[in-house]
Amino acid sequence: MTDNSLAVHRAVVRHGATPLADVADLRIDTGRPLTIVGESGSGKSLLAHALMGTLPPELAVEGSMTIGSTRFDLADRSGRRHLWGRRLAMLPQEPALALDPTMLVRGQVAEGAPGWRPGDVAALRLAHEKLDHLGLAHAGSAYPHTLSGGMAQRVAYAAATIGGARLLIVDEPSKGLDPGSLDRLADLLAAHVADGGLLLTITHDLRLARRLGGDVLVMRDASVVEAGPAERVLTTPSTDYTKRLLAAEPSRWSFPWMANAAAADPTAEPLVAAHGITKSYGDTAVFQDVSLEIRPGERWALTGPSGVGKTTLGNALLRLTSVDRGTVGYGDVTRGRLQKLYQDPALSFPGRVPLERAMRDVMRRHGADEARVRSLLGEVGLPLEILSRRPDQVSGGELQRIAIVRAMLPRPVLIFADEATSRLDLLTQETTMDSLMTEVAGSGCALLLVTHDPDLATAVTDHQVRLGQDRSALLEPAV
Repeated sequence: MTDNSLAVHRAVVRHGATPLADVADLRIDTGRPLTIVGESGSGKSLLAHALMGTLPPELAVEGSMTIGSTRFDLADRSGRRHLWGRRLAMLPQEPALALDPTMLVRGQVAEGAPGWRPGDVAALRLAHEKLDHLGLAHAGSAYPHTLSGGMAQRVAYAAATIGGARLLIVDEPSKGLDPGSLDRLADLLAAHVADGGLLLTITHDLRLARRLGGDVLVMRDASVVEAGPAERVLTTPSTDYTKRLLAAEPSRWSFPWMANAAAADPTAEPLVAAHGITKSYGDTAVFQDVSLEIRPGERWALTGPSGVGKTTLGNALLRLTSVDRGTVGYGDVTRGRLQKLYQDPALSFPGRVPLERAMRDVMRRHGADEARVRSLLGEVGLPLEILSRRPDQVSGGELQRIAIVRAMLPRPVLIFADEATSRLDLLTQETTMDSLMTEVAGSGCALLLVTHDPDLATAVTDHQVRLGQDRSALLEPAV
């Protein structure tokens, strides 16, 4: 085995007696990236954290891995810590949570540089060069909360790779990225492989898996159900599950609620009416002179490249952020009936509180009973028992579906869904959106959807607001 290779020998992650990930063997060699796809909650991210040594203490792990000629016991979680940033690095699933909100971007990227020490000018210079190479030189003096999802992802990439790690584990890197940002990310990862690095990528995005090539593992129910070269697995799969996964693209959907997309009454009083609203941060305009009205039952999509203000516009319509000019008014909207589904659902749940407690607070406030919670969870493919865990004990896809269930409990009149299925595999996205849109259609609820997927926008919505780099907005019917 060469020094630049990775082999995993039967990695098993358990919660009590329940196996959450059970992978017999995998291997990564130079020039041959490995990508893991599969359903949400199948154990993909848990496997990545098992390799890094960053699993929550409540989870048990067994097995071993070999990096080069050195063997590591996966149960010894601290045994690989000396490799972090130097030989082994991880690009996390939630870049917004991985970045320190109190530090400027350049400073925290610099902390990963070899030999870093406080005030290290050489490390700051290297961080600037790294950011400049990623097209983010201007972001060095910014705080993470001012960055778009795509920009935060590239900053996290800079922080993970500045130390020279050759083995890079990338967990769901493409969620929330527009097609242009996805292409830039794929180019970065491909360049890492071309430069002799090892790459393990976990993704729900089959476009990215095809771009990276190499080998693909397909996971379901904690196990690998299919493996092989990407060109074979992603074009002529051999298992029924993989075939269903590839077929679950939004452009192929056919649901009853899709036929009712244009059934809203155009003469009804608007739930939200924005007139000439403009928002800037400092000297930078986020959007300018935007006007739109959302009526009961209407479905709107906010589309456009990363960083053009889609989330900020949605927040302004819900009065979660102020505007500099213009007005936002409301019709018959009572407390709790405007709901937001966050792009990073972990930000909307108390980190150390069991999900059941967070859910019961909403149930008490809005008079929902356990039967409705159980029913909604069942519709998105989750058991009631999952609520006994904390947010960090479930996958990103599971937490995203739990957030959707929580948002539906107050029976809202408007839901702002900010990339609400970005962490879901295609099959789970299909099931979850069917559940959400069935509730939306049945209740006459309006929907405001932020998405980078044009096929999803077309399948789900009947109006679109396209934000451009010039900060203007184009309103048009969905096509």
